[in-house]
Amino acid sequence: MAKKIHVEYRVFRQQDALSRATAEQFVKGIQSAVTTRGIARIAISGGSSPKPVFALLADPNAPYRAAIPWDRLWIFWVDERCVPPEHPDSNFGAARDLLLDRVPLAPNHAIRIEGELDPEQAAARYESAIRKHYRLEGAKVPVFDVVQLGMGDDGHCASLFPHTAALHEVARVAIANHVPQQKQSWRVTLTWPVINAARDVFFLIDGPSKADPLGRVLLGPWDPETLPSQLVQPQTGRLLFLLDTAAAAHLPAPGADGTGTLEIAR
Repeated sequence: MAKKIHVEYRVFRQQDALSRATAEQFVKGIQSAVTTRGIARIAISGGSSPKPVFALLADPNAPYRAAIPWDRLWIFWVDERCVPPEHPDSNFGAARDLLLDRVPLAPNHAIRIEGELDPEQAAARYESAIRKHYRLEGAKVPVFDVVQLGMGDDGHCASLFPHTAALHEVARVAIANHVPQQKQSWRVTLTWPVINAARDVFFLIDGPSKADPLGRVLLGPWDPETLPSQLVQPQTGRLLFLLDTAAAAHLPAPGADGTGTLEIAR
């Protein structure tokens, strides 16, 4: 039987509106988790799109910072380039500069990927840290409250790139992945079964270069080797996309409120 995924996409004309909606999505997920379970665990992605969101979350003049119970929040990373945290390409480094150093989050509540280590060692240590935090046994996987993803113009998400070995890993929590087509060719990434286990999974995507791959991911035939973002099929059956108008160009026109829906069977 095909798995059905309810996809909701919200389209924003202005970049600042997209960033605010993303900040609100984080706050809503964090507050819900803390209310329900007393703790919130989120996994964030790198790239350029989340940077203004991180700045908003840290801004004392914006409403989001005061709405987050920072003492109950733990932050993890979806993926990381194998570079030191001071490197300009470090996902952790960007989040540290824009968010972590500006909010009252305890340093040990940010569980980073040690990109300065050998890739296999970094992946093993990250998986070990996650398993210890969640007290996982055997084949159990962590359940993040929120996972925020981006998407590249090649259809990748996390560091699950087209035609790479990570696409076939289903048992590990985190792995090293060699991506020869990228400048920083070694990455560490959460695996797609872990992403799919999260309670709330959403994509933040902007820019015209994303319109064609996004259209193919959502409306095209099943081809995850070429379009790894198709592997994101949350166990909840729900998936959200926060988009600007350029990225949404190949999707059915949203309603007057900027929201559209799709039912996808894989």
